[in-house]
Amino acid sequence: MCFELDSSPPIPVIAGAAVSHDDLVLEARDGNRFAAFLATPDEPSEKGVVILPDVRGLYRFYEELALRFAERGYPALAFDYFGRTAGVEKRDDEFEYRPHVDVVTPEEIQADVAAAVEHLRSLGVASVFTVGFCLGGRHSWLAAAAGHGLAGAVGFYGRPGAAPGEPGPQQLAPKMEAPILALQAGGDQHITAEDNEAFERALSDAGVEHELVVYEGAPHSFFDRKQEEFAAASEDAWARVLEFVERHA
Repeated sequence: MCFELDSSPPIPVIAGAAVSHDDLVLEARDGNRFAAFLATPDEPSEKGVVILPDVRGLYRFYEELALRFAERGYPALAFDYFGRTAGVEKRDDEFEYRPHVDVVTPEEIQADVAAAVEHLRSLGVASVFTVGFCLGGRHSWLAAAAGHGLAGAVGFYGRPGAAPGEPGPQQLAPKMEAPILALQAGGDQHITAEDNEAFERALSDAGVEHELVVYEGAPHSFFDRKQEEFAAASEDAWARVLEFVERHA
């Protein structure tokens, strides 16, 4: 997984913010039932966020992130990838996520994204954005090419290239229907400068509005309160996410 289980988003809590939250079970078009966490501000908003977690699926880090979005006025729904194989119950810290990652398909993840987007729209959200991390970053960008009618797609340290047997965001850039924000780690051991450059070329060639930012020296999963050395990168990344949402809503 990207973050340790005791990690938390490097975002200040807004004390006294009027926010509600709920554990949900949503259903995708293929009948899959999956867990989700919804955080909502007391005041309605036409801008909202679907959060795509890292390889571990839904856990506390992403529930906290949803709350941070809601404190700033954005309904946010974080969802789990593994309803088809692991059910909808809460999991302990010993959850072995890898077998579930190995069998979930991009099409299944996008079916779940669609259900999450539809749920936010049922709350009055007109402009829906996806924000993802690691595996979720990749699938956030892929969501821009999946016909969800997104207002924008944000990915933190996602892999942009093809995987065995499946195209990546780079290959599907011509199908993307929403602006892209890519927040990449310059010190990532698995995503190279060449990967990022190829992704940016593909977006440019396809005419997709985009911004790709590389934080030099930052490791994969730098967006973590415990990564104090990269606090400035985290602060900049968070500001860019909020600005992206405001600009494209």
